[in-house]
Amino acid sequence: MPVVTRFAPSPTGFLHIGGARTALFNWLFARHNGGKFLLRIEDTDRARSTQAAVDAIFDGLQWLGLDWDAEPVFQFSRAARHAEVANQLLDEGKAYHCYCSPAELEAMRAEQKAKGLPMRYDGRWRDKDPSEAPAGVPPVVRLKAPRSGETVVQDKVQGEVRVANEQLDDMVLLRADGTPTYMLSVVVDDHDMSVSHVIRGDDHLTNTFRQIQLYRACGWDIPEFAHIPLIHGPDGAKLSKRHGALGAEAYRDMGYLPEALRNYLLRLGWGHGDDEIISTEQAMEWFDLAGIGRSPSRFDMVKLGNLNGHYLRQASDERLVELITPRLTALTGQDVDPGHADLLRQAMGGLKERAKTLVELTESAAFYLRTRPLALDDKAAKLLDAGGRDTLARFAQILAAQQNWRQDTLEEEARRFAEEQGLKLGQIAQPLRAALTGSTVSPPIFEVMRILGREESLARIKDVL
Repeated sequence: MPVVTRFAPSPTGFLHIGGARTALFNWLFARHNGGKFLLRIEDTDRARSTQAAVDAIFDGLQWLGLDWDAEPVFQFSRAARHAEVANQLLDEGKAYHCYCSPAELEAMRAEQKAKGLPMRYDGRWRDKDPSEAPAGVPPVVRLKAPRSGETVVQDKVQGEVRVANEQLDDMVLLRADGTPTYMLSVVVDDHDMSVSHVIRGDDHLTNTFRQIQLYRACGWDIPEFAHIPLIHGPDGAKLSKRHGALGAEAYRDMGYLPEALRNYLLRLGWGHGDDEIISTEQAMEWFDLAGIGRSPSRFDMVKLGNLNGHYLRQASDERLVELITPRLTALTGQDVDPGHADLLRQAMGGLKERAKTLVELTESAAFYLRTRPLALDDKAAKLLDAGGRDTLARFAQILAAQQNWRQDTLEEEARRFAEEQGLKLGQIAQPLRAALTGSTVSPPIFEVMRILGREESLARIKDVL
């Protein structure tokens, strides 16, 4: 059977990080097996579904590089098909009309609770003659589920999981207004989309028993199921916004690269030996369901940052300049002209060694673009006031006479000056750094001087003197 997977989010918010990992696993499994990865928007909750959320899901998946292989399916538009299946089950005697009022159902649950029994529908309309139906009460349609035996899931992650059928009641397929329920819609859509593998969070495992019963009632092939553990925060609690359970677009805004986030999400619950850094190409080659663990994974922003730093260092200088250009404009208020872009490309090798996010990279690169005179941060100003300006003034005379503006030459002059003055190299380098960058932290300062050029470097030094 051809492999077909699907990602089926509800458009009630952003593409959260757990959903992004589910999408990634489905995408990788399809790509590994030469199959199809499909997208379905489960928008049956009309009150909470929004176009903005649909757009955010599409945008997040596209940014992550998770492309789908057919037009997205919108579940609400298929309501007539879902109802058709329920009515067919009615005709075959595999479903029935239930005329219980909300008050009856509430009384039933209250009685069961008082007796310490599980609260579930008791099947009172299962075998009643429709002629007994009360007038003017619109019925729901319920599945006539098996009452004996077991329903067994051979889960690709959780292993064999069983439930006694007597613990499951006759679930509603169509509501009293004729609209299909989630359980019906999901099964019909997965069948009609030829989904071969349902890979989703293990919070759906209890739904699977009921869905298998519905597959059997319809006489359809049952897909393989793989229920992956949820992601927890560093404290072991269910992942929430305080842990970093944000939308994919938030991680983009925080300066993470999509390939880094893919790698990180892959390692949240899946492993290939001791490999931590796994390229997308390797992931497609290696990914299988057997590598998914059964224990929840813990989200760690520090690890994500370290991994992102690795991918920043691997990224091309040209690409990084393109990525930080709009950020630099927003930060400095200046457009990045071709001359600035060329300067940034020259500087990128030194800049990206120290950054873990595009935000940090942007902040560290901003001094190259800022107009003179540079604003000094508190540490830089304090350093210059504590004798650094005097040292810089003496060294500036040597620099002004220097025509060979090469990095090694500049460093050699600084070392010679330090030796003559009885200073350490840092006592010259730090005032230089403060004057040229406005900060006490930067790439190697003689590299900065080379990239800025003789004229700009001397002008910035003159400004602070």
